[in-house]
Amino acid sequence: MPAGCTMAPKYARPAAPVPAQWPSGPAYSEVRGATQVSDVPDLRWREFFADKKLQQVIGNALTNNRDLRVAALNVEQARALYGVQRAELWPVANATGNLTKQRIPANIAGFPEPVTIQNYSVNLGVASWELDFFGRIRSLKDRALAEYFATEQARRSAQILLVSSIANAYLALAADRENLKLSETTREAQQAAYALVKRRYDLGLATELDLFRAQTPVDAARRDVALYTQQVAKDENALNLLVGAPTASELLPKELSAVIPPKEASAGVSSVVLLRRPDVLEAENQLKAANADIGAARAAFFPQISLTAAIGTASSELSGLFKSGSGAWSYAPQIVMPIFDARTWPAYKVAKVQREIAVTQYEKAIQSAFREVADALAVRGTVDQEVSAQQSLVNASAETYRLANSRYDKGIDSYLGVLDAQRSLFAAQQALVLLRLEKMASQIRLYAALGGGWQTQESANVTARSDSSLEQSRN
Repeated sequence: MPAGCTMAPKYARPAAPVPAQWPSGPAYSEVRGATQVSDVPDLRWREFFADKKLQQVIGNALTNNRDLRVAALNVEQARALYGVQRAELWPVANATGNLTKQRIPANIAGFPEPVTIQNYSVNLGVASWELDFFGRIRSLKDRALAEYFATEQARRSAQILLVSSIANAYLALAADRENLKLSETTREAQQAAYALVKRRYDLGLATELDLFRAQTPVDAARRDVALYTQQVAKDENALNLLVGAPTASELLPKELSAVIPPKEASAGVSSVVLLRRPDVLEAENQLKAANADIGAARAAFFPQISLTAAIGTASSELSGLFKSGSGAWSYAPQIVMPIFDARTWPAYKVAKVQREIAVTQYEKAIQSAFREVADALAVRGTVDQEVSAQQSLVNASAETYRLANSRYDKGIDSYLGVLDAQRSLFAAQQALVLLRLEKMASQIRLYAALGGGWQTQESANVTARSDSSLEQSRN
């Protein structure tokens, strides 16, 4: 390849500004058999999400989602721009054909009579080809390559976000459908209880206060049914927007308990896995691009050497254009030595500052990733205890409600005790659904925070071949 040295500083990955191990303490459960480095980044989403209907919904989203489509087109654009910049290393050869005619008046240039001069020429030449002895073009090419890789990592991040968002929206719809079913069951039970109190009231066995107290939970249940009916419709709309097309009703979940939970994801014991997250890799490639910019800025202090050359034929007559003796050539090398340019030093300083900004952004990306994983681990370490305690509370509330009803039927207590017990039971059941949703959502957050969910088998193979061929072009 026609290139000389490069003046970009040697790249060294900055140290990760986070602890080498994940946090520990009461909020974090100890995972037995954890590997040194998590294998989640290599765990494909079809392996992680066991529910077949959810798999199909995610597959539809990866095909139809417009945001992901734009991200893929951005990758294609960055790849093409890299090809344009890389081509700057090579000369551009052009074939040209010219016809010139010129009339010279009498007594000009030694001609006593008016003269018409015509000239035909055909040339093959190179115009202003810069010989990259100091690596300016090579540095710009390296920058374009790093930006292409950064764009590819941004696409992977977009896919992780889409997969996790689809799963969360799917689970939220399942939870709201379960709450809707719970609200409808509660409404029916309260309607039956109200009918019983109404009969007792008609017989003079219950007070008017008991009648109105019995009506209160009926109206509250009717409100909850309307509320969750509305929420379910919103959840379906949100899911359809993420998928990019209407989702078939047979693929929608009936309730949360019917959804197969995702696979357990292990964070390992080392935080080095964060360096494999697409957003961290994107920030690192932006850092490499800024590093290459320094090389281009340094090269601006050195001479620029360019070459213009052409070879062809010339004749005053078209018929003699390719006859013997009509050959013509030109050769015009040029060297430009910078003496004074007030922009050079500021441009170099800008490149160095941009690199420092890129370093800071890279470090911030790692810190943000560490927090996301730590938060997900904290939830995973405590959510099972919350679910267990809430289930016990639901059982106790159900028994309290049964006993309160029994005491009311026997005339021992007023209906106020039944009403309080029913409210407590319904609230406990709703909270249990939300905690089960939180448990499944925390597994998804941990999977996404560790960098899982960006690849399928096909995309992994294509990306690996593409990245390998482009990496070879660095040399």
